[in-house]
Amino acid sequence: MFEELLRTKLIIDLGIVRPTLTVLPPSREELQQDTATLVCLASGGFPSAWSLGWKVGGSSSSSGVSRSLEVLGRDGHYSWSSTLSLTADQWKKAGSVSCEASLNGQSPVTQTLDPDRCSE
Repeated sequence: MFEELLRTKLIIDLGIVRPTLTVLPPSREELQQDTATLVCLASGGFPSAWSLGWKVGGSSSSSGVSRSLEVLGRDGHYSWSSTLSLTADQWKKAGSVSCEASLNGQSPVTQTLDPDRCSE
């Protein structure tokens, strides 16, 4: 019972915290092998119910997507990641690739990469 009260208090104290997103582009070596894996790192969010999604060229993409389990930090905030696998050609022609963290009732958090601005 006491643990439940502490957990409830923690939720009330933290409220909703928007995660910080970092999107990592594919490496030059990977692109030379005709693959492109992008990683979206979400850190410092609360609760863990934030979902991560991808948009390629402005359209939602669920193919080639995987998500890690969330990790609870000592500060009570969560971190997690999502990967998007594309071909090198899809990456180069995408125009933009965005990672979006969303939670019901909240405006999304978005981080976008432009393939043309990423060095090869």
